[in-house]
Amino acid sequence: MKKINVLIVDDSAVIREYITSILNSDPAIEVIGAASDPLFAIERMKNVTPDVIVLDIEMPRMDGLTFLKKIMSENPIPVVICSSLTANGASVTFEALRLGAVSCVGKPKDIRNRFLEDAADDLISQVKAAASAKLRPAHQPSVQSQVHQTKFVHEKKNNFNHVDVNNLVVIGASTGGTQALEAILSELPADSPPILIVQHMPEFFTASFAKRLNGICQIEVAEAVHLQKISKGMALIAPGGKHMKLQKRGAAFYVEVIDGPLVNRHKPSVDVLFRSVTEYVSNNVLGILLTGMGADGALGLLRLKEAGAFTIGQNEESSIVYGMPKEAFRIGAVMKQMHLDDIASAIIKFNLNQKLV
Repeated sequence: MKKINVLIVDDSAVIREYITSILNSDPAIEVIGAASDPLFAIERMKNVTPDVIVLDIEMPRMDGLTFLKKIMSENPIPVVICSSLTANGASVTFEALRLGAVSCVGKPKDIRNRFLEDAADDLISQVKAAASAKLRPAHQPSVQSQVHQTKFVHEKKNNFNHVDVNNLVVIGASTGGTQALEAILSELPADSPPILIVQHMPEFFTASFAKRLNGICQIEVAEAVHLQKISKGMALIAPGGKHMKLQKRGAAFYVEVIDGPLVNRHKPSVDVLFRSVTEYVSNNVLGILLTGMGADGALGLLRLKEAGAFTIGQNEESSIVYGMPKEAFRIGAVMKQMHLDDIASAIIKFNLNQKLV
């Protein structure tokens, strides 16, 4: 079987060594080179083209974003960003994802501790996902969405402050999900139903992701806080490194943000959220599973379907990695496969209690 050839581009010799040892520990991956900056990487790529590039952002001579733009314009190659687990690192990483990077992993905070086993598994998984990913152009919000953003940007805050679970949308996503979620949420009107989201993402990155989405969406988008009430016109994203569950106190619904073991090798886990929703609500729920590698969320989506929810899986054509929705479809959890471009409209129809089939 052909191995996945990987080129590492990072100005830290220690990080290059660590990443090399982790990736080479998997029999399906082979590191074919490690460059200290993009200019050295360009020279190396004249002789061999890697299947995947693991790329740092901040480097001398040429920064990672400039290199990424050059790759995507001249010879697109799947790129996994390896970025610092900081707010600034997250902000730059999302720009890299917008420019065409497939996914991101966090650098270890303390290189003396190397990568924890979970982080090493995540890096290997992201490289494998990137190798099978379909590269997509950067998402540009539609003209209609841009007009709405201008019109409502100062009006949306706290307009729909009451708790309302007449309809609830729950979404799970992994590799390629940041682009998919931006494409969906930026098209939704301000009076959309409450939306709970699990996006596989490192700690610290989810807050920056939510902030970015909040700036371009009519609905409010925020990183979830423990015991926060769910509200109409708001999307809550599970914090990286924590699970998120729905719970009820009296007549009100809240999110519970908790620690705990990995579920399906992830924290947050889509299955944890989906299964918690089945305890309280059923036929007023829309469950959506988007692009991503693996099977997290598939069984949870099946439980939602069995409880009476309507379930959607992103189709293969529009998925960057057709893994999670494929597994959900395989086990009969998906009632309708749908192109990414049609999912926002489905949410709007659902909120108006219109049929989705």
